[in-house]
Amino acid sequence: MSTLRVIKEKCAGCGICVKVCPVSAITMVEKKAVINLDKCTLCGACISACKFDAIVREKEEKARRQDVSAYKGVWVFAEQREGKIAPVVYELLAKARQLADDLGTYVGAVFLGYNIKETAKELIWRGTDKVFLVEDEKLVNYVAESYSRTIIHLVNKYKPEIFLAGATSCGRSLVSRIAVKLYTGLTADCTGLDIDRERRILIQTRPAFGGNIMAQIISPDFRPQMATVRHKVMPEAKADRSRQGEIITEKVEKSLVESAVEFLRFVKEEGSGVNLAEADIIVSGGRGLGKPENFSLIRELAEVLGGAVGASRAAVDAGWIPYSHQVGQTGRTVCPKIYIACGISGQIQHLVGMQSSKIIVAINKDPDAPIFKVASYGLVGDLFKIIPVLIKNLKEAGIK
Repeated sequence: MSTLRVIKEKCAGCGICVKVCPVSAITMVEKKAVINLDKCTLCGACISACKFDAIVREKEEKARRQDVSAYKGVWVFAEQREGKIAPVVYELLAKARQLADDLGTYVGAVFLGYNIKETAKELIWRGTDKVFLVEDEKLVNYVAESYSRTIIHLVNKYKPEIFLAGATSCGRSLVSRIAVKLYTGLTADCTGLDIDRERRILIQTRPAFGGNIMAQIISPDFRPQMATVRHKVMPEAKADRSRQGEIITEKVEKSLVESAVEFLRFVKEEGSGVNLAEADIIVSGGRGLGKPENFSLIRELAEVLGGAVGASRAAVDAGWIPYSHQVGQTGRTVCPKIYIACGISGQIQHLVGMQSSKIIVAINKDPDAPIFKVASYGLVGDLFKIIPVLIKNLKEAGIK
C-alpha cells in the first residue's frame, strides 16, 4: 500500500500541484502543499507536475496481519434509488443469511439515503437482523465520495467480517474505494460465495481467464472480506412481514457527507421494452443474424412473448445493437424463466451470463454448437425460417 508525502523542505509553494490535482485533494497551507489523503486517489499527477521533487510516493507501513477476531457480522450494502431498494440487495440478503448462519453471527444492512426509515423495514422482512440507517439530505442521491466515507466510518465503528454489494455500476464504484481505504481485499463479480467454517473465511468464486475457469479467492488476513456479486445468480430472500429486527439510526459528521461532486440529475437510458435484468422472458440474437436489420425478427418475437431483447457480445461488438442488451461475462447476468438464444453459438463468456435460466431454448443451424449442451430444448435449423413460424403460431394461439 502506497501513499503520497510532501517534503516541506523542498516545497516552494508554487501551487502547480493544486492546479493539476483532478480531485482537489491538495491545498496550500502557509505556502506549503498539504495533501488530503481521504480525497487523494494516488494518481500521481502532482508528482509529475512538481518541478522541485517535493512530492514523493512511499510505502505506507502496515501490519501484515490484523486481529480478525474483533470482526463479526455479514453486511450488505442496501443500494437504493429514489427510495426503492435494488433487487440485487434481496439476493445478497438471502446469501448473507446463509453465510451468517454458518458463522454463527448476524446479518446487517447499510442503508443510506433520506426519508427512507419506513423502507428500512423491508430489509428486516427479507432477513436482516440489524439495519444501519444513515439519513441526510446529502445522501439522497448516490455520490461515491460521500457514500464511501460514511460506510468506512460505520465499518470502523462496528467491524463487520464480511461486506457484500451488488456488482452494479453503483456497487462497483463504491466498494473499490472502501477496500482501498480499509486496506483489505476485494473480489469483483462473484457468482458464488461459501464459508470455510474452521477458519471463518469467505470463499469467493468468480469466472477467470475469459470464463474458462472458476477461481476461488480468499482474504485470510484482513477484514472485512469484501465482494461484489452479480445480479440474478442467486435467489431472492422471501419477505416475512412478521420478522423482527433492529434499526440503528446513525448520525454522522457533516464532513463525511460533504462532497466536491454535485449531483445534477439521473438520466435514464432511452429505450423500449422490458428491463433485461428483470424480464421473465428474454429473446437474444447473435452473430447468426448476419446483419443488424435482422434484429427486427428478435424484437418481434420478444414483443409477442412480452419479453426483453438480449444479444451476444459478437452482435454488440459488430454495432448491431447497444451494449445495454449484452448478456454474458462482460454484459448482464440474467436468470429469466425462458431464455431463447437465436443464432448464438454459446461460447463460455455468453453461457456465464445466462446458464442459470429456468428454460433455455436454442435455435442454431450448427448441431454441434456449444449452446445445445445447456439448452432445455434445441431447434437445429435456419432461424430465418423457424422464428417467423414461431411468431405466426404464437399470434394464432392468441399469445398476442
